[in-house]
Amino acid sequence: MPKIIKSLVIFCFLTSGTAISFASDGDYDLKANYTKQEYYVTMRDGVRLFTSIYTPKDKSKTYPILMKRTPYSLRPYGVNNYPNYLGPNGGDNRFAKDGYIFVYQDVRGKNMSEGDHRVMTPHNDNKTGTENDESSDTYDTVEWLLENVEGHNGKVGIFGISYPGFYSAASIIDTHPAIKAASPQAPMGDIFIGDDFHHNGAFFMLDAFRFFRGFDSGPKNPTKVGRRDSFQFPYEDSYRFFLELGALSNVNDKIFHGQSSFWNDLMNHPDYDEYWQSRAIAPHLNNITANVMTVIGSFDAEDSYGGTAIYNSIEEKNPRTTNTLVRGPWFHGGWVRSDGNFLGNAPFDVETSTYYKENIDLKFFNQYLKDEGDAELPEVLAFYSGENEWREHDQWPPKNAKPYTFYLQENGSLSNVKPAGEGADSYVSDPANPVPYTRAITSGRSREYMVEDQRFAGRRPDVMTYQTDILTEDVVLSGPIVADLFVSVTGTDADFIVKVIDVFPDDFPEHENKYMDVPMNGYQMMVRGEIFRGKYRNSFENPEAFVPGEVANVNYTLPHISHTFKQGHRVMIQVQSSWFPLADRNPQQFVNIYQAKDEDYIKATHTIHRSNDYPSSVTIPRIAN
Repeated sequence: MPKIIKSLVIFCFLTSGTAISFASDGDYDLKANYTKQEYYVTMRDGVRLFTSIYTPKDKSKTYPILMKRTPYSLRPYGVNNYPNYLGPNGGDNRFAKDGYIFVYQDVRGKNMSEGDHRVMTPHNDNKTGTENDESSDTYDTVEWLLENVEGHNGKVGIFGISYPGFYSAASIIDTHPAIKAASPQAPMGDIFIGDDFHHNGAFFMLDAFRFFRGFDSGPKNPTKVGRRDSFQFPYEDSYRFFLELGALSNVNDKIFHGQSSFWNDLMNHPDYDEYWQSRAIAPHLNNITANVMTVIGSFDAEDSYGGTAIYNSIEEKNPRTTNTLVRGPWFHGGWVRSDGNFLGNAPFDVETSTYYKENIDLKFFNQYLKDEGDAELPEVLAFYSGENEWREHDQWPPKNAKPYTFYLQENGSLSNVKPAGEGADSYVSDPANPVPYTRAITSGRSREYMVEDQRFAGRRPDVMTYQTDILTEDVVLSGPIVADLFVSVTGTDADFIVKVIDVFPDDFPEHENKYMDVPMNGYQMMVRGEIFRGKYRNSFENPEAFVPGEVANVNYTLPHISHTFKQGHRVMIQVQSSWFPLADRNPQQFVNIYQAKDEDYIKATHTIHRSNDYPSSVTIPRIAN
C-alpha cells in the first residue's frame, strides 16, 4: 500500500514576476543582499551568450550556482535593475534568502544573445570541434562560471519551466561534472507527439497561433525588446474567428504573410519526419550524472507529455541516477503560479503548491548543492485528485497498479465486461459545426478547460457518451490511459478525441472557489482528454487513408492521470471527432491538411464499434483498494 501524506499548509500568494523590475519580497530586499553583474560568455564556436549573475553580498561562505537558460528574455537588463524574485519559486525569495548564486542566460539567438535560434535545438550525439547544441552551450557556460565567478562551492544546479524546462533536460546530456542537480519542470519533450503544438499528429492551432505570432517575430538580435505581444483577436470568440478564417492554408494569406518562420516550418512538415524527430529530447538523455527531479502538472494543458517521457527516458538510460518524479494537480507551472488549492471548478482541499515549495523544491536543491541533509523524497510523489491526497510510489506507473479496462456498451453504459454481441454507435461529424473544446466564449485558451464540466459536450449528437453505474467503492486510477477504438468512417480521414470524466453525485455540495457558475451536482469533470489524428494510426511517419466502411483500429495513449473516482461517483467516457479551436479541424479526407482548401472540408459519418469482435475500450491502471 503506498504511503499517503496528509497536507497541512498555509496560503502563499504567487506571481510569475518574469519581467518585473522592482526588487522587493515583503521584508526581503534583493538589491541590498545581492550584487548583479552582466557578461557575454563565449561558446566554443565563438558565439556569445548574454548572462546575468546575482551573487550574495555576504562573502563569509561559499554558495552553489543555480542557473536558468531561457528564450523568453532574462529581463530586467542593466546591473541596477533587479527582478522581484530569484530562483525557481515564483513570487517569493526563499532560495535567495537561503543563499545561492543565480545565473540567467538568454539562449542562442534570442534577446541579447548572439547566434541563430533553433526551436527545440536538435541534440547532436556526435559533436566534433565547434559543433554545438544546448548540452554543449551549457557545458561551456558552466566552465566559464567555475573560472570567473567568485565565491562558488563548485556545484551547479539547473532549473526551468516549460521551454526552459526543455533546456534543463537538454543541459544535462553528457552532464558537466559540476552539475549536481537539475529540475526540468513541465518540460517540452516532443512537439509533434504530445507537447504544445501537436498532439498525436493533430495540430493544436489555438496555442501555436498565439504563441508564434509573438515568439519568432521582432527585431534582429541582440535586443532588449524581448518577446512581442501575441496576436490580438478582433473579438472575444476564438471559435468564431477560426471558423471564419477557414482552412489552415488561409493563415499565411490573411495573417502571417509568410513572416513567421516557425509557422512556415509547421506548414511544411505535416508528418513526423526528421525535422520533428530530431527535436525530441527523450532519445538523447544519456550519460546523466546529475540528480534529477522532474515536475509535472496532471492538469497541464501544454506540456504533460514531455515530463513523463523525460522521466521515463532517464529512468531507462541512467539506472544509477537519482530520478524523482513529482506530479501535482496543477496547470502549466501552477506549482509557482498559484496556491494549488483548486483549478476551475475542481476543489483540491489543500494548498498543493505551498506544500511543494515548503517540502520539496528547496530541500531537493539544498541536498545536492549544499549537502544539507536528506530531502527524503520518494521516487514518485503524486497528488491524487478526487481523494485529494499525496501518495508516494517506488516507480511510475505504480507497481501495484494493474490494467483495468472499461468497455463501451449499448445504451451509453460502461463496464469492465467485454461485450458479448454486436453493437455500434454512429454520428455525423461536420467540420462546419465542430464540437467546441469549452463552453466559454473566449479568445484565449483557459487553464480551466482541463477540468471543465462536460455536460455541454455530451448533449450534442456528435459526442458519444458512456458511463458506469454509480460506484460502490473508490476506484483509484494511476498511470497512462490507453484508448482502443474500433471505428469505421465514410471519409478517408478522421480525428478521435477520448475524454475520461468524473461524474459527481447529484447531491455534491457547492464550493466558493468555482471558476464557472455551473451547479456542482452532477458535475462532469474532465480528468483527461486527448486527440488522435486517425491517418497516423499505424505510423506517425507514414500516414494512411481509411478505407470507407472498413473497420480500423485506432489505439493510442493519453497522458497519465492520478485520480480517485470516489464512491457515489461514476466513470464516464466521451468520444468525439472535433475539439475546436483547440485543435484544427480535420477535412475528413486524406489530404495534406496544411494545404487543404475550404472546399476540402466535408461531412462524414463515424461509427464506434462495441461488439465481441470489435470491443472498443479504455484501459487505465488501477490500484486495488
